Amino acid sequence: MEQYLHHFIEQFGYIGIMIALMGGIVGLPIPDEVLLTYVGYNTSTGIMSYPLALGCSLIGALFGISISYYLGIRLGLPFLHKFGPKVHITEKRIEQTKTLFTKMGPFVLFIGYFIPGIRHVSAFLAGINEYRFKKFAIYAYSGAFFWVFTFITLGRTLGKDWKIVKKYVEHYSTYLIPLLIIFGLIGAYFYLRTKKGPSS
Repeated sequence: MEQYLHHFIEQFGYIGIMIALMGGIVGLPIPDEVLLTYVGYNTSTGIMSYPLALGCSLIGALFGISISYYLGIRLGLPFLHKFGPKVHITEKRIEQTKTLFTKMGPFVLFIGYFIPGIRHVSAFLAGINEYRFKKFAIYAYSGAFFWVFTFITLGRTLGKDWKIVKKYVEHYSTYLIPLLIIFGLIGAYFYLRTKKGPSS
């Protein structure tokens, strides 16, 4: 994996990172978290610029999530059921994301980045449910920044130990889902409370 990522970055640089993340979020089988962490590691060695890596990764994530949203608006659920399995978006993932939307609403767009399989579906379902673009962008774009910043900074901080994240993605991410949901619900509660303003 490391040799492949090194070759990829060496050949395609920042533009390659943008395209890879855009495709990964739309649904292509790309290990997004591993790629971001490796990019972060490369910023720690001076091979890449931290601000540039962060900016290009964010652009790729924003394009990817926006494409998924517009595909949801234009093509709807039948398209997702028909072609989703071809890019590893299973019926189980679709149903899980629907359930999360029912319980948490648009906040799923924010935390969905950290749940493998969910981020590929959440924006599509937001489009199907005809979320206004402003509402979609607030949650999805802020989530994209937080996701990109977290993994690139993690890779930069871990340095040569960046491969720890690969183990997390492959083995432990499922255990993190309940915790993320709890934090998500708490965050949504405080967000709504702030929006309503102090009680009289």
